[in-house]
Amino acid sequence: MFPLLAPTEMSSPSLKTGAYILVGVGALTMLMGFLGCLGAVNEIRCLLGLYFTCLMVILITQVAAGLVIYFQKETLKGELSRIVGSLIENYDPLNNDERNLQDAWDYVQTQIACCGWTGPKDWENNKILINRSMTAYPCSCFNSSNHFQGDGGFCNLDVPVNGTATYADLAVHEQGCMDGVEKWLKDNLGVILGVCTGVAVIELLGMILSISLCKNIHSEDYTKVPKS
Repeated sequence: MFPLLAPTEMSSPSLKTGAYILVGVGALTMLMGFLGCLGAVNEIRCLLGLYFTCLMVILITQVAAGLVIYFQKETLKGELSRIVGSLIENYDPLNNDERNLQDAWDYVQTQIACCGWTGPKDWENNKILINRSMTAYPCSCFNSSNHFQGDGGFCNLDVPVNGTATYADLAVHEQGCMDGVEKWLKDNLGVILGVCTGVAVIELLGMILSISLCKNIHSEDYTKVPKS
């Protein structure tokens, strides 16, 4: 998971909405687990029924989220491109206010072995690198620690005497992170689908067990509720 996006200028309504949804689902899951345990231990039908309802709501929400991502993937890709483009343009290793977001992006570039969103050329829009005549790139863009030196988040290119070398001639990754992420998703699609299917099966089993236990309880006995 990436660190929380703190800077206001880098925020996005879609990202904020997604974060709120994740927080809400997490809180609902914790409450649901507590109610399920309480209902099962004390054989309280109303709590078991509430547990079943919560599981059903979460399962439906997950399916709906998957459908939205699938059918709105181009819109989401455009939104992400805008966010990353703004990040690259304003990337500044000395700006501590955006440290978490910039470190997250450096991590992405390092792990996926990519540079920029569509390619290294994206960094030509960076306000700091433009003033350096593109003689440096973020250290996370380089494919070998033996080919650069520098401080902070930028590392200097080994530019030859004639000064005509570009990223294509040097040790900078030529692949953009958009293509890298898509390739990673395709390579790990089986694992992702397997995990999602496993979670859905567990939720379905929880629903089946809770409703079965609920049916076996013939009458509600509220005297079994623990007293505070």
